[in-house]
Amino acid sequence: MRLVGEGAWGEPADPAEARRVLRRAVELGVNLIDTADAYGPEIAERLIAEALSPYPKELVIATKGGITRQGPARTEYVGRAGYLIQCVEMSLRRLRLERIDLYQLHRIDPRTPLEESLGALRQLQDQGKIRHIGLSEVTPTQIEEAQKIVPIVSVQNRYSLADRRHEETLQWCAQHGIAFLPWYPIVAGRILKADHPSARTLEQIAKHHHASVAQLLLAWLLHRSPVILPIPGTSQVAHLEENVAAAGLTLSAEDFAEIDGAA
Repeated sequence: MRLVGEGAWGEPADPAEARRVLRRAVELGVNLIDTADAYGPEIAERLIAEALSPYPKELVIATKGGITRQGPARTEYVGRAGYLIQCVEMSLRRLRLERIDLYQLHRIDPRTPLEESLGALRQLQDQGKIRHIGLSEVTPTQIEEAQKIVPIVSVQNRYSLADRRHEETLQWCAQHGIAFLPWYPIVAGRILKADHPSARTLEQIAKHHHASVAQLLLAWLLHRSPVILPIPGTSQVAHLEENVAAAGLTLSAEDFAEIDGAA
């Protein structure tokens, strides 16, 4: 999402740097890149293909469909079968793929029966155009309903140290072995600002670990649950390298509890 313009709208300010970010991610061992047709719209998928196609064998490109974008930070949900089928076909073309390994319903459309939306994705899965199916911004009840239609392997909900509104969903995913991909894992940087109530405590803990607060927040997520896979976005190589390095931080039980209590 960060690879495109403000509000997920338009071309990136520095297209060359966006491509460098993608290439550097793969060099650092990142083997899953999460995107969506709504980023740009369409621009992020195009950039990924331009930078990385033909893809390394171990790299998984996950994308999403079901949101239309009318301008910067302006969206509507569309879950009609015909529209989702078109979304998948166009993502395949832009990403230069024959099969999308993980396709996620970006949002459940309240105006469209879930059976219609997921039925369309199941049809594409049967055709070999999608390998796995995931959901975004859902509750345990909605996941259970979806599981009656098609197997669900991942859930992408907003979640971070400072935003735990989906705690119940995370616990459900852990119990059922479903991947949980928290978006906004560092709350878009707001918790890093000096005037945030948690900033001083987190800065002290981060200093002890010779790390940044952003790295600490990502490390907390990685230690929070074995099913968590954070997806921090960035448009700069320096931030990418900092984010990836967070995976190397080791937190003791005491460290985790102190960070957990800081928010």
